Amino acid sequence: MLHEYRDIITHMKENEAANAHFLHIFDKHNMLDDQIEIAESGETTMTDLELEKLKKEKLLLKDEAYGILIKYKKENNL
Repeated sequence: MLHEYRDIITHMKENEAANAHFLHIFDKHNMLDDQIEIAESGETTMTDLELEKLKKEKLLLKDEAYGILIKYKKENNL
C-alpha cells in the first residue's frame, strides 16, 4: 500500500503512540488485501458481492491513509 510513501510510513511506525489511528488503518488495509488475494486465488469461497464489498472497504482505507500520510509529511517537513 502506498509504496512511494514507504519511508514516511516507517517514520510513522517509529512513533506508534502518536500515529495509532494510521497504524490501525494500515493493518486493516493489509488484512483486507490478504483476504481479497485468498478469495481471488480460489482458496476460499466468497460471492462477487462480498468480494466487491472488501475491495471498496480497502479502497476507502487507502484513501484515508493517503490523507493522513500527506498531512504527516507536510507537518513534519518530510
